[in-house]
Amino acid sequence: MPLTFAQAQKTIGGAHAKAESLGIRVTVAVVDEGGFLIAVGRMDGAPPISPQIAEAKAVGAAMLYRDGASLAELAKDRPGFFSVADRLVRVPIVPGLGSTLIKRDGHVLGAVGVSGGRPEQDLECAEAGLSSA
Repeated sequence: MPLTFAQAQKTIGGAHAKAESLGIRVTVAVVDEGGFLIAVGRMDGAPPISPQIAEAKAVGAAMLYRDGASLAELAKDRPGFFSVADRLVRVPIVPGLGSTLIKRDGHVLGAVGVSGGRPEQDLECAEAGLSSA
C-alpha cells in the first residue's frame, strides 16, 4: 500500500512537535517512492529556503534508498556518481543528516526530509515524525 496523505500529515505533525520541544522552527517534506512531494509543512519562523532543502533531502533519500548520512558518504566517496545522480532527479539532492527512508515490510514507500535546525536536530525531527505516523 502506498504512502498516504494522512500518513504524511502525521509524519509532519510529529516532526513539528519534536522541533517545538527543541525550540527550533523547521520545514518537513514527505515524498513518495518516486521522489514526488506528498506534503510539506513549514513552521512559522522556519527559514525561507527550508522547504526547498527539506524536499531535496527527502528526494535524495527516496531515489537512492539511503538516509542523509549515507548520501553524504556517497557524495564524498563517489563524487562522479553523485554528480550524475544529482542531475537525474527533478530537484537537486542535498546530502547530510535530516532525511530518513519511510519503509514498511522491507519496502521503501518514500522519505521524509527536515530543514531548519542543526543537522542533528533535523535528524531528530525526521525520526520523531516517522515514529508518530
